[in-house]
Amino acid sequence: QVRLVESGGGLVQAGGSLRVSCSASVSFLSLKTMGWYRQAPGKQRELVVIITSGGTTNYTDSVKGRFAISRDNAKNTVYLQMNSLKPEDTAVYYCTGGTWYGRDYWGQGTQVTVSS
Repeated sequence: QVRLVESGGGLVQAGGSLRVSCSASVSFLSLKTMGWYRQAPGKQRELVVIITSGGTTNYTDSVKGRFAISRDNAKNTVYLQMNSLKPEDTAVYYCTGGTWYGRDYWGQGTQVTVSS
């Protein structure tokens, strides 16, 4: 069982920055991938970024150049630094972790609201 806990969401003005964190209850060695999805009101959940155990990242086009994922292996924590935020980035951001045996785990989500 993998438990993921997000933190760091909040309200920010357009053009501002915010960092959200996700702490895992297991070592990153147990996880093949970690990443972030988001879900805006009335929309489907969408991929923001995924990072593999080898460090390869895959960002959705709308956040490239503005968002950056990083991880602290010692703390089993992954971060999402969000810069130049736009109102359309407003969503609940979910942390996800994928195990080597194909099971995905999700955090409870953290709200990010960008005001115009």
